[in-house]
Parts: sequence; structure tokens; C-alpha cells
Amino acid sequence: MKMADGSTILRRNRPGTKAKDFSRWPDEPFEEMDSTLAVQQYIQQQIRRDPANIDLILTPPDAQDEGVWKYEHLRQFCMELNGLAVRLQGECHPETCTQMTATEQWIFLCAAHKTPKECPAIDYTRHTLDGAACLLNSNKYFPSRVSIKESSVAKLGSVCRRVYRIFSHAYFHHRTIFDEFENETYLCRRFTAFVTKYNLMSKDNLIVPILEEEGSGETDA
Repeated sequence: MKMADGSTILRRNRPGTKAKDFSRWPDEPFEEMDSTLAVQQYIQQQIRRDPANIDLILTPPDAQDEGVWKYEHLRQFCMELNGLAVRLQGECHPETCTQMTATEQWIFLCAAHKTPKECPAIDYTRHTLDGAACLLNSNKYFPSRVSIKESSVAKLGSVCRRVYRIFSHAYFHHRTIFDEFENETYLCRRFTAFVTKYNLMSKDNLIVPILEEEGSGETDA
């Protein structure tokens, strides 16, 4: 991207850049993003601008293909969820969290095996994120980042259901870690709003009461 004075902005984090200085370049209008990764870049730009402004982040540019929009958001969710997985590793051990649970009512089977079976929660988390990454980067189902077949878009719902379980386990069994991560990223709020907006999950499966808590907090105030 060129500035008015003719200088060029290099949108790249140079080696040695401190984490607090990552991606500190000016915003770019979507219509000027000349790349097959434009939708991903636009979503990440909106998140950097204000991670709490979920409506803005989930609002697509004019005439944006909905399938690509949903696909790129799910890719972004999985990338950011790795940050929660890393934090969970310090507390969520196979010896203490022997199953992927959320409250005493929900026990989830891991689909990474030939036959779905129980896994320690941290292994389930790793397997689920690895499986999601493999599917979303599959040349068979998603060969393009600018056009996606409906049959491939239909696979996004199952990915959403599986990765959501990471949120639910963290919320019900590692609440301090969940709250610290959520207060920084607003990721579970955004994910819940996303799957609700596009009907990618049944509301009965959205067991983390994060939007209800937010609403009740506003009422009390």
C-alpha cells in the first residue's frame, strides 16, 4: 500500500518486533486489499481495532460472499483458540481432567480416533484444533479462499460444535483462565454471536451463558 507521499507501507512484522508492536500499521480499506487473503486481513484488522466491538467484526463488507465470510471467521477463531489451549496446558492435566467434560451433564467423545472415544480434556483440545486446521486447510474441500462450494460450507457447523466444547470446558472447569482470556479477547462472546447469527449451532448446545451474563449485567447497571 502506498501513502500520499509515495512511500510504501510494508504490512509485515519484521524479525525482532516486540509482541506489543505487532501489526502496528494503518488500517486499509477492504476495497484496496489486493490479495486472495483480503477477507482474512480485513477480519484481523477489525479485531485489532477493537476486539470488544463484535457487531463491527461480524459485519461483512458490501457484496461479500457469505460462505467465504463464514469460512474465514472460523479459521480465525481456531487460530485464536490456540491461545486458550496454551493457557489451559498449565492447569488442565490428563491426571485431573481425564475426560472432556462441561459440568457433570456433558461428556464429549473425541472424533480424532477411528472410533470416537473419551480423551483427557487437554488431548481433546489439541486433537480438535488439529482436526479443524486439517479440514479448513484441505485442498479437497477448500481449494480457494475467494469461492467455496456449498457442500464445503456445510461442513463448518460440525467444526463449530467441536471447537465450542473447548470454551465450555474452560468455562466450567478452569474459570479463572477462561475469564482472563475472555477479558482480553472477547473470543467466546464473538464465537457465540457468530454461530447464532449464521445458525451454525443449536442454541441448546450453547451452554456457556456468556451473552446472558452480559445482558443481566447491563440490566443491573
